[in-house]
Amino acid sequence: MKKVEKKDNKKIIFIVLAVVAVIIILIVVWGVSTYNGLVSLKEDVTGEYANIEVQLERRADLVPNLVNTVEGYVKHESSVIKDITSARERLIYADDIEDKAKANSELTRAIDALMVVVENYPDLKANTNFINLQDELAGTENRIATARRDYNEIAKKYNSKIKRIPTNIIAEIGEFDDVDYFEASADKTSVPEVDFDD
Repeated sequence: MKKVEKKDNKKIIFIVLAVVAVIIILIVVWGVSTYNGLVSLKEDVTGEYANIEVQLERRADLVPNLVNTVEGYVKHESSVIKDITSARERLIYADDIEDKAKANSELTRAIDALMVVVENYPDLKANTNFINLQDELAGTENRIATARRDYNEIAKKYNSKIKRIPTNIIAEIGEFDDVDYFEASADKTSVPEVDFDD
């Protein structure tokens, strides 16, 4: 009888250890899989941010040509030209997404102000170089909007994922932090004011 009891006890211990081992293996597999998923998602965020940077750089590269084309026509509008030049410089040297979004908004306002000024120069509006640059700039604006939307979608997915239970445990251990959204400034919808009385 004692031998049977010992066999039963060993069998129970073996079953308990096997169940515990399976649970531990499942937890480890889940943890590794979750961590790898977060790494992939974080890389997607980084990739989409890089797409925004490429389009912002493209836009910044177009601005000097636009300014040079306009400068010949609008000599007395130097403040608008200076605003564009300084906004472009701030965009180029912005460090993080918040600074880039702010600088992008400043450059957009400056370009909008320039376009208001251009309305008073029919010869400039008919200039082929200006028309081509304006078209390229409009195309770039669309690309920026698309890149910003794509980035914000993946950022939302990533931010949501790292906050959900139980993934938040792995996110905390792996030091996965929230990412900022690339947002247009609140004053983007306002119409720029241009004063011709200077």
